[in-house]
Amino acid sequence: MTKRILHLAAYDVSDPGRLREALVVLKGYASGRQKSVFECFLTPAERRRLLGQIRAVLNLHEDRFFLVRLDPRGRIRTLGIAVKPTDPPWFYVD
Repeated sequence: MTKRILHLAAYDVSDPGRLREALVVLKGYASGRQKSVFECFLTPAERRRLLGQIRAVLNLHEDRFFLVRLDPRGRIRTLGIAVKPTDPPWFYVD
């Protein structure tokens, strides 16, 4: 089984229509979010698919999209009542 790696995805979209479409795309991959920043556990194939779908939605001259892989060796810190993210043994896929 391919191991999923935690990524952070963020966007800044200027058009309301594209913003809604980008939100739909990212919700399909995210396990958590806060405003326009999403936590996504992705396999390499899912990462490629996400980038392809988001590229089809955004205007590359007006909008911004950022996807960064977090180092799995890094220590996860949470504040308040936050729960550390985990890679569950299964995901629901629509």
